[in-house]
Amino acid sequence: MAAPMTHILHRSTTSKLPVAVGGKGIELFDNEGRAYIDASGGAAVSCLGHGHPDVLAALHAQLDKLAYAHTGFFTTEVAEELADCLIADAPAGIGHVYLVSGGSEAIEAALKMARQYFVEKGEPQRRHIIARRQSYHGNTLGALAAGGNEWRRGQFKPLLVETHHIDPCFAYRFQRPGESDADYAARAAQALEDKILELGSGEVIAFVAETVVGATSGAVPPVADYLKRIRAICDRYGVLLILDEVMCGMGRTGTLHACEQDGVAPDLMAIAKGLGGGYQPIGAVLLSEKIFDAFAGGSGFFQHGHTYMGHPMAAAAGLAVQHIIRRDNLLDNVRMMGTQLRRRLNECFGNHHHVGDIRGRGLFQAIEIVSDRTTKEPFDPALKLHARIKREAMAKGLMVYPMGGTIDGYRGDHVLIAPPFISTAGDIDTIVERLGDAVDAVLRGLG
Repeated sequence: MAAPMTHILHRSTTSKLPVAVGGKGIELFDNEGRAYIDASGGAAVSCLGHGHPDVLAALHAQLDKLAYAHTGFFTTEVAEELADCLIADAPAGIGHVYLVSGGSEAIEAALKMARQYFVEKGEPQRRHIIARRQSYHGNTLGALAAGGNEWRRGQFKPLLVETHHIDPCFAYRFQRPGESDADYAARAAQALEDKILELGSGEVIAFVAETVVGATSGAVPPVADYLKRIRAICDRYGVLLILDEVMCGMGRTGTLHACEQDGVAPDLMAIAKGLGGGYQPIGAVLLSEKIFDAFAGGSGFFQHGHTYMGHPMAAAAGLAVQHIIRRDNLLDNVRMMGTQLRRRLNECFGNHHHVGDIRGRGLFQAIEIVSDRTTKEPFDPALKLHARIKREAMAKGLMVYPMGGTIDGYRGDHVLIAPPFISTAGDIDTIVERLGDAVDAVLRGLG
């Protein structure tokens, strides 16, 4: 039974959504008793699944102490503890945390930190932000401007600040035949240096990139030493490196921070989603000591703020989630189950006529759907294949995260899989079986 008439402006005005009434472990339940395996963690959020008793206990305990205190007047013990926890395992050079309510807010704050850093340093001429096409950094105006997804940007372009975009490091789509990974990484990174020189080497503020691209292209990892080359180029021209790990970070790829696997530390990093596991809205910017020192030695403050930043309930959720991940060695499980997920995806889709690529890291993987494996030609966007797969999977009791516009914002379809860190080998098998059935059912339906 569909949801009743609603006064909510849902994502689609024609939505007839089931009503979620409960969740336990890796499953969610609707009001008709149907169970759905949450194989995407919502949007790579629910890293501990649903109803984890230790997170619920932490939230109850915090509520009994203090629900809210404005950060213009107070700090709180729980927010300080969370910051300590995050800095203890942060990339090299990161020394401070700015707590917000989600990923878009984190990117907005990081962009403003980057600009203010250069103002404090006496370089106010720096004004350009460079990012990558087919990136997604959030839906607030600054984050949307940095993002490179044309479908999302289109109607709002008159409201967006000017930003600049280069091609992503997307091997399946942009690596040339016969080109080695090392050569492709060098060529893809060179695009950043070329753009910096085009704009003026002393006028660029920052380069923004998802370490592993999430929603818009589907778990696209960097190739070879691409990110090390990017880091070196940023250092050469005094440009800040902002890594967006809102979706791919906090353990999702098998290390706490995805960039650990690339041997790179950013100047600013945005995190969210897996930080609090969906138990409360929370995000953060991790900032380097040099940025903090510029603020501390200059104006003495960061000219920004939100009412709910550093919220005690959100901080309690984030702290509990991070403690559980460490206590239960869940990153080990992410790596093991990530290997299992890749093996099962290869078994199910490796020779599939309409799956062109299987990619990702850890429990953050995707398949790209194509009409022709040889030419990599996508299906007609008018078919909305991704939406059909989502509906069919839901009918089979499976939540995955399909998206369209994989190639350029308009063409291409992929399915993102991001199950909870607590998933077992049996869970992974069931997820892939149901996904295979859903994909095949949709493709059969096309005739």
